[in-house]
Amino acid sequence: MRFSNKLTKIHLPDCQFQTMVEHCRRKLAGRYLEHEIEEPKAFGILGGRVDHQLLTIAHTIPLLKNARRQFDKSFMDDVMAAHAVPSETPLKQRGWIADPGEIDSALSVLRSKGMRMVGTYHMHRLAWNHDKIRDTPTELDTFLGSQSRMFMFIISMVTPDKPLIRAFFEGIPTQELPIITS
Repeated sequence: MRFSNKLTKIHLPDCQFQTMVEHCRRKLAGRYLEHEIEEPKAFGILGGRVDHQLLTIAHTIPLLKNARRQFDKSFMDDVMAAHAVPSETPLKQRGWIADPGEIDSALSVLRSKGMRMVGTYHMHRLAWNHDKIRDTPTELDTFLGSQSRMFMFIISMVTPDKPLIRAFFEGIPTQELPIITS
């Protein structure tokens, strides 16, 4: 199923939004959990349900491990060199690869709750000269989201006390759906 062809909006309950934002704020503050990669980046998995033209985000699972730090980095290094925009963080330290064990655990949790994985989230924390708010997918985000058939939620934490969140099908800037919170 291609979500973007039938959905018209996303319902993001406040509790799910707060879980994502608190994950971002915790990482920005340097408060790390046991076994968590100590870096100011937040990524996670979103579970939900589709009802007619509405996607409801019903479960948020923050990820703790960046497999880029654990496995052969050559693939991600090549992707970063080809698609990433230079930033304050060196290319060799950028990019996130979800740990296969964490993905497997997250999928098991979602299945046990009658949900499916419908998307991912990650934060952008630094303003760029050409993108001051950082609430849209980068070229790298779009490349990494291609053919995922899921939504990519971008959380702008450029101003941490005023987080912004937007959702894009496969990380494609022109495939945004409005988010309704409650």
